[in-house]
Amino acid sequence: MTTLGTGFVRPRRWLRGHPLAFDRGLAAAVLACMVCASFAEPNPGHEPIFGARTPEPSSVLLMVLAAGALVLRRRRPMAVLAVTGLLSAVEFVLMDPPAPVVMSTVIALFTVASRTDRPTTWRAGLLTMGVLTVTAMAAGTTPWYSQENLGVLAWTGLAGAAGDAVRSRRAFIDAIKERAERAERTREEEARRRVAEERLRIARDLHDVVAHHIALVNVQAGVAAHVMDKRPDQAKEALAHVREASRSALNELRATVGLLRQSGDPEAPTEPAPGLAVLDALVDTFRNAGLPVEVACTDPDSPLPAAVDLAAYRIIQEALTNVRKHAGTGTKAEVSVVRVGETAEVTVLDDGRGADARTGPADGGGHGLIGMRERVTALGGTLTAGPRYGGGFRVHAILPVTSRTRAPEGPVTAERTGGTA
Repeated sequence: MTTLGTGFVRPRRWLRGHPLAFDRGLAAAVLACMVCASFAEPNPGHEPIFGARTPEPSSVLLMVLAAGALVLRRRRPMAVLAVTGLLSAVEFVLMDPPAPVVMSTVIALFTVASRTDRPTTWRAGLLTMGVLTVTAMAAGTTPWYSQENLGVLAWTGLAGAAGDAVRSRRAFIDAIKERAERAERTREEEARRRVAEERLRIARDLHDVVAHHIALVNVQAGVAAHVMDKRPDQAKEALAHVREASRSALNELRATVGLLRQSGDPEAPTEPAPGLAVLDALVDTFRNAGLPVEVACTDPDSPLPAAVDLAAYRIIQEALTNVRKHAGTGTKAEVSVVRVGETAEVTVLDDGRGADARTGPADGGGHGLIGMRERVTALGGTLTAGPRYGGGFRVHAILPVTSRTRAPEGPVTAERTGGTA
């Protein structure tokens, strides 16, 4: 059966590519059937008797004209139906018994039903059925209820119903194909969106890692250069912090960039992403750089979801980096992480010189606050950042414990826009 079905594929494709050739063949086949049937005399008792009669030349002419009209059935379906219907009605009036010219009308009505809409099919079908049936009943010598007259009604009605069924099936198949294509486009768009989101997330991580550790390296290197001659021991300690910060930066960069590798790459990172569990180590790096930091966390044993945990860690890292870079000497910072119902609130305060000293041209126009805002918005939370009354700066983020994806909004409209370089 598979071989037989495969063998019909090529002829079917050829016929679909050459519809006019198919219609010519169909017209020839219909003409042959009409001519053959015109030699038969129906026998109500048994089977038809062939050779009992001979069609008139006018009937042959009508059959040729009706079959020839079928060649144009795809281009002019309504016109072909009108022509074949008229020729069939003429045959009913002129000949008794008539030649089967109505066979061409059946094919034409099927074509109209399969290539137009349902209301058009109903109108054309009822008109054709009514005209031909009434003509056959009125012009023939047989009783109006004879099987030949009822056969005209049945065959034309069957042609309209079959054509409508074919049209409905084609429409159903087209709808399925359209839905499949739309679903495919939706999957591709979703894949592109996820790739863009992943790239943005990796870009945020790279920015936070580099900004944080380079700021610490810069501070410690400056301390080492300042005390190198007079206090070499303190200079060595500062250089050790530089080395530790650079090593930590390289490790985090390796872990972050490793996300871009193939899934089967053995060099892909296996270490977990940073979070509040290593907050003490993060704070120690700032303390070693000369920034006093106080930390207050509630429910330390109640872990946050991975995405929220990472976002909270990065927000604290970015905010403290901004404090160390822009707040000036003698600044103190406070960090708090509090669980309030279904949210986690992250707050970073400092008592530095405020936003005016942190947003000059020398700052390089960084995007620290924008990155923090994007992280928080992606989780469905809110972020506020701005100067404190009396001096200093405040960063406050509210993160839902059950994260949800939301379209990122515009950048933070805080007064400090030069978060990190």
